[in-house]
Amino acid sequence: MLTTGVPTREQLVRRATDLRPLLSGHAAWAEENRRVHDESIEALADAGIFRLRVPARYGGYESDTRTLVEVAAELGRADGSTAWTASVYWIPGWMAGLFPDAVQDEVFTSPDVRVCGTLSPGGMAAPADGGVVVNGQWKFISGALHAHWQIIVAIQPTPEGAPMPVMALVPMADLAIVDDWYTAGLKGTGSVTTVAQNLFVPAERVLPLPVIVQGQGGVSQAGADSPLHRPPLLPVASASSVGAVLGLAKAAADEFFRRLPDRKITYTDYASQSQAPLTHLQVAEATLKTDQAEFHALRLADLVDAKSAENSPWTLRERVQARADLGAVCGLAKEAVDIFQTASGGSSIYSDVPIQRISRDVQAVNLHALMHPNTNNELYGRVLCGLEPNSLYI
Repeated sequence: MLTTGVPTREQLVRRATDLRPLLSGHAAWAEENRRVHDESIEALADAGIFRLRVPARYGGYESDTRTLVEVAAELGRADGSTAWTASVYWIPGWMAGLFPDAVQDEVFTSPDVRVCGTLSPGGMAAPADGGVVVNGQWKFISGALHAHWQIIVAIQPTPEGAPMPVMALVPMADLAIVDDWYTAGLKGTGSVTTVAQNLFVPAERVLPLPVIVQGQGGVSQAGADSPLHRPPLLPVASASSVGAVLGLAKAAADEFFRRLPDRKITYTDYASQSQAPLTHLQVAEATLKTDQAEFHALRLADLVDAKSAENSPWTLRERVQARADLGAVCGLAKEAVDIFQTASGGSSIYSDVPIQRISRDVQAVNLHALMHPNTNNELYGRVLCGLEPNSLYI
């Protein structure tokens, strides 16, 4: 499927669209087995989906974030778990590009390398000769079962005594996996727990997390001038995540309209649900909410891309607006899915009707700590009211 050169956005979106039959065909299996199907992973790799945030010098595409949104939205229309997992790989993969060039040479042995990770501290990093020794565990590691490397975050004491979060890049072979991913939604992501026991990490694979979050850049020399790594981490992560959520809202519409011609409204004289004014109101409201979600997703992506191209500094308001747009996409997508599910009637409670999986997946997304609409709205409103943010993650 791949061609020479860097594909355009339109070509990448078309590749994602072409994957939808295969991904949706494996969606029920992924949910039952709590992991993305191996054939789906292989198909994503063949289509170049894992290359979108890989530096060009390693064969990657260095795609902009609008491309991420549009590609992930197509994947999300097929299967939320697969789209979520692909999106997650884009974020730690981007973070890997902040490490020294020698470390990147070690990581990016293939442009299809998969890096999973988290931003939550889950362990302690004790100073050691030439690096640190890490002990801890990290939950919700989406895509761990198919990843090659993981970004872990641990707390390291400083000489002044104050603890500092650091992020470290470690091979998956150095971590143990706890198969504990038994959940109500996003079941197919395989977001298991990973564990480090007395794991030595060399100093070149450790970076201070606050510096990265604040957008002060990494230590790569070869990629220093690339627009790919100019923006701060959280706007990048936010823009990388919203496409999959938007895709879930579109998937709910696809599924609703697929079943609509054969449905009536039981215990009424409507021979077809499509004739009922209630249905008209429901589909209009849900579609408008999806349109609004798409507006916020694209506004976020366009902000990240514009500032990356300009190489201009980020204001505090822009940073928290990125989080607010992320939360808005999640909340609006869930509202749209809820309407379509309500309108799907009693027959939709059967587990083989995809709206059930879509609903569980979008609910799980909305409970994510960084994506929760209430949390993001409060942060946005706090800054709009002239107060300092009460979170490092902006």
